[in-house]
Amino acid sequence: MRFLPVFLDLQTGPVLLVGGGELARAKLRLLVSAQARVRWYATDGHHDLRGLDAADAAHIELAEGDPLSADLHGVIAILCAGAGEVGPLMSARAKAVGLPVNVMDDLTHSTFIFPAIVDRGDVVVAVGTGGASPVVARRVRESIEAILPARIGDLAGFIGRWRKPIHDRIAEMPLRRRFWERVIDGPIGALVLAGRINEAETALTDIRDPADFAGALANGQAEGRVTLVGAGPGDPDLLTVKALRALQDADVVFYDELVSPEVLDRARRDASRVPVGRRVGKPGIGQDAINTLLIEAAKSGQRVVRLKGGDGFIFGRGGEEIEALREANVACSVVPGITAAMGAAAEFEVPLTFRHEALRITFLTAHKATDADAVDWSVLTDEKMTIVVYMGMTAAPSVRDGLLAAGRSPQTPVGVFARVTRPDSKAVTGRLEGLPDLVDQIDGGPALLIIGDVVAHSAPWRIQNLRQRIEKLLEAAE
Repeated sequence: MRFLPVFLDLQTGPVLLVGGGELARAKLRLLVSAQARVRWYATDGHHDLRGLDAADAAHIELAEGDPLSADLHGVIAILCAGAGEVGPLMSARAKAVGLPVNVMDDLTHSTFIFPAIVDRGDVVVAVGTGGASPVVARRVRESIEAILPARIGDLAGFIGRWRKPIHDRIAEMPLRRRFWERVIDGPIGALVLAGRINEAETALTDIRDPADFAGALANGQAEGRVTLVGAGPGDPDLLTVKALRALQDADVVFYDELVSPEVLDRARRDASRVPVGRRVGKPGIGQDAINTLLIEAAKSGQRVVRLKGGDGFIFGRGGEEIEALREANVACSVVPGITAAMGAAAEFEVPLTFRHEALRITFLTAHKATDADAVDWSVLTDEKMTIVVYMGMTAAPSVRDGLLAAGRSPQTPVGVFARVTRPDSKAVTGRLEGLPDLVDQIDGGPALLIIGDVVAHSAPWRIQNLRQRIEKLLEAAE
């Protein structure tokens, strides 16, 4: 992130606008919409105020003379739009005295940039791309415009009027935050968004005990809870809406090693983040210690998210954690995630079931060879069964040997799918007899193995076969 998004109070001093034509007028309209005091040097000599009403025009000082010699005392920012060669020169003046400056479409001479803006009164959303692509920023803004309620600014203003009275009645910040969350997410917030402000005011006034409304315990402490959230295989866009809401509400997030940084970034900025995961062959704090941390955090009144890669109930030990929380009388809930097998299936077009070819799926895990040796492979020889092996890289030779010994064909299609849905994802396909060699080609995990005829329908298999046919044609041509 090169540009930090900040909100500048443009009513604290004049903004110097330098430039002319429609570019300058467009920025002028934006500035006066923020009730800025503008001092405009029109480099083309035309102070055209068309489209502005008298009230807006009253905020604009039509300056004459050379902007390069203008008095900068009290000026809070300089903006150049349609200023031509004057723009870089004004930028040098601004930087010399430490003033923020923007030269339109010129990152080199700008110390701040204008984002795409969603304006809902008291709620303003700024979208930036670091100046790289205003079109992308505009598309993001359009998406946000489509989902934001029209009266979301009214809701912010409503809460702003009540903040001090509620602050005086609820001293504890966590409890106060939960009070407002219940207001926003409940009937009172719905009344404001429907335009029924007076009814919302009455409903809020009728709350006799704000702390009780916020869910305080007998000792005045907020009631804690734990939410087990499936983070999916890595792509943050695969998080469910419910998972995003839990991450935004969390006071503390305990996360596994396999949770991607991009997913973790979706948590509330001021939430504590505690790593508790471990990889195979590396030390970790242990499941009992994790359970204790979850229970202690919840009983201290915090909203806890236990963030797990994939889905917590598929080889994620989520069941053990839920049992420990229930035994400790800690409120808990589960948000499912997209497990790695589904992520691999979607990204690499592997249909885990296929009519008349694959009618069953078996998920199993094999951290190491001893895990694979403990599997009864005789029940996994059905050609119409797809086998998905989690954490099977180390045990790949034993997986192959077990299936072959049980009677599965050495020509069975297999695939190794690593880091699925992430930017560095990779897949290799081949036959069961060569499974360990495939694992060596994927440059590290996490990875899963998919075994069965469905792999022959995958995109990597088709691409590999196409390459082989091309190579044979080239050999024949020689």
